[in-house]
Amino acid sequence: MEMHQVRYFLAVAQLLNFTRAAEECNVTQPSLTRAIKQLEAELGGDLFRRERPAAQLTELGQRMHPLLKQCYDAAAGARSLASSFKSGEIGALRIALTHSIDLALLIPHLNEIKRQFNRLEFRFLRGSSREVGDFLKKGEAELGIAAEIDEAWDRLDVWPLFTESFELVVGDGHRLAGRSSIELDDLRSEQLLSRTFCEHARRISASLREHGVDIEQGHEVSSERDLIELVEADMGVAMVPHTSPVPESLKRAAVTGLDARRTVSLYGVAGRQRTAVANAVMRMLRGADWREIAG
Repeated sequence: MEMHQVRYFLAVAQLLNFTRAAEECNVTQPSLTRAIKQLEAELGGDLFRRERPAAQLTELGQRMHPLLKQCYDAAAGARSLASSFKSGEIGALRIALTHSIDLALLIPHLNEIKRQFNRLEFRFLRGSSREVGDFLKKGEAELGIAAEIDEAWDRLDVWPLFTESFELVVGDGHRLAGRSSIELDDLRSEQLLSRTFCEHARRISASLREHGVDIEQGHEVSSERDLIELVEADMGVAMVPHTSPVPESLKRAAVTGLDARRTVSLYGVAGRQRTAVANAVMRMLRGADWREIAG
């Protein structure tokens, strides 16, 4: 089945006249009639009764009309969309982020990139460090942002964006809430909430354990929202990255003597062609000054 055959069929169905339909489609009547006969042969029956002065849809033609119109509209829409992408009128970005990366970090850059396209479509994918690597490997995402990707693939390009420290967060009624910094000894009596969705969770736990902080009595939390609610309820304290958003009801403090940092990086696939949007975002993120954000 060819799209021009469907277009001729729809024209005759609308005008109920082969001659006028041929003029509408800018083809000769024999060419239009031949194309419709080929379509009828493929569908196994007549689509029109050739009556004078007007043609009439047969039962088969009436049943096929909505299906063929839907098929033609979908094809026309696909062509229009492809043309818009090619001309740069529409841009698309598929980007994967680990659960520990705050999307707010990208908002100023995404707002800037929106000005370069008449229409911009985003697809954000979330996952663990291994899942973000899989998204990139399978082509489901063009770019990835993570503190670390659990994927030993030699085609991964890595561009470090910024390095930030981890800080302690406590509820505003907690005994440590009034301090700007605390000692490791102050943590030994606290219940620690482990951010299991963070790429550095195990590393942080190991570092605290090395300093004699008992983390076995803590809780494991699988989402930032749950962690915030537990800290607000004074059910524990947590180590979070500097860029991790916390409400005003929680207080931050540096932990003296604990060297806990992470480097957030942009990831791509070497040798794979990227869309214009992905290239623009990549250049923008790599060229940004992250010093103020990273503290």
